[in-house]
Amino acid sequence: MTTIKETSLEGFYQEIAGITGQSLTELLPPDIQKEVGHFNIFNIRETYKNAKDNSVMPYNRRAYYKISCIKGKNRAEYADKVIQIEKYGLLFATPKVPYHWIPLNEPDGDFCIFTKDFLMQGNSAVQLDELPIFKASGTPVFELSEAHFKEIHPVFTKMQQAILTDYPYKYDLIRNYVMELIHYGQQLQPQNSNRRPQNAAERILSLFIELLERQFSTAGGEKLLLRTAGDFASRLAIHVNHLNKIIKDLTGQSTTDIISGRIIQEAKILLRQSTLNISEIAYTLGFEQTAHFSNFFKKHTGTSPSIYRS
Repeated sequence: MTTIKETSLEGFYQEIAGITGQSLTELLPPDIQKEVGHFNIFNIRETYKNAKDNSVMPYNRRAYYKISCIKGKNRAEYADKVIQIEKYGLLFATPKVPYHWIPLNEPDGDFCIFTKDFLMQGNSAVQLDELPIFKASGTPVFELSEAHFKEIHPVFTKMQQAILTDYPYKYDLIRNYVMELIHYGQQLQPQNSNRRPQNAAERILSLFIELLERQFSTAGGEKLLLRTAGDFASRLAIHVNHLNKIIKDLTGQSTTDIISGRIIQEAKILLRQSTLNISEIAYTLGFEQTAHFSNFFKKHTGTSPSIYRS
């Protein structure tokens, strides 16, 4: 079964080596093998100047995190959303969600890639997936003003300069720069996305959303296991009526509507971006019969899966 692929770090470097003509030794940062995790930074114009077309980044999931400071007209296809950047943009990518970046003119700017292990401090790791900027339900792409671009781009310049030095603590310094970028992005999030759960009900809602998103975060075609309010209530060890009331009170939507909406979102991604046939998509999303999936999709979108795919 073929579905949306995952680009590993090795796969990423092979792609870049093929575009730039550089060897892996030239592409890897100095002494990174001695560090915990992985980090590297690239200039977009220099990296992709020899690319044969503008579709330089395939639509898939990555096995690493990425922060891009983009200059020029670009389009980001993220989940089932399409976000267009006219002049300046800031993009945060997580292994959870696939995306596709398409430059609409000559690309410029910088991007860095890093693993979760890279941000480890001593024995305690930064919980990246708990940060609003890397949640699948958050806002991952921001259009920046020129003033914002001039404020954030120097952080990338500092990382580029630091990685080339012999300073023994340079990766500690770079970790601070990465966290500065993350916090900058979190400040750009809508205010309600940054609010931390303050009571038991909000914590339950947060756990529900996390369980829901986690089902769609793998690169394989595993069958969806949690599809009803009862399934989630059982996993959260609470009564289904209590879960339904919390979600309705805090979101204004029913539990079923939220689950159905997320399944439809994933169905659209798989129909447009994967090579799975419709029956395979139906099975992956937890439908025993293709007809049931087709009826479900048409009910929520007004069109059939086959017409939507075409």
